[in-house]
Amino acid sequence: MMNQILIAGFGGQGVLFAGKFLANKGLIEDKQVSWLPSYGPEMRGGTANCSVIVGDEPVGSPIVNEPNTLVAMNLPSLKKYENAVVPGGLILVDSSLIAAKVERDDVRVCYVPATELAKNAGFSTLANMILMGKLLKESEDMSFENTEDALKKVIPARKMNLLDVNLQALKTGYEYAE
Repeated sequence: MMNQILIAGFGGQGVLFAGKFLANKGLIEDKQVSWLPSYGPEMRGGTANCSVIVGDEPVGSPIVNEPNTLVAMNLPSLKKYENAVVPGGLILVDSSLIAAKVERDDVRVCYVPATELAKNAGFSTLANMILMGKLLKESEDMSFENTEDALKKVIPARKMNLLDVNLQALKTGYEYAE
């Protein structure tokens, strides 16, 4: 199984960090992975997305044109990529920032108020990791295992004090029930 994931939002929302987390988690689990970032000229506030592929077979191309999972962290991203998701795929929506509903009925949709949950829990910048936790829960071929090890690979040494809050954010998303 090849899980092709597209994470998209504004720069500064942690889109690329979330993708690195998933890619490193896959590496730790001996999967074949690809991580391809893409962002506009403005690092914060511009558009950002990343393609992550995790699977058992070698990755032929890092480009994800037809994701089976979309994580939309803002409305422009949802509108731009909603129709690219394969039928039967999964769309995760940060419903704190996106009031619109997914218009398709051939995909599974999870509305997670990630930004609000993060703010209420005291880690307002970690909506991305709440969505990653929900993705791990909803994905048929991913689990919560190895999350701490993956975080240790992507959190810089000077910010390792943020390991526990990142784990809390992942657990918040994993345990969130709509």
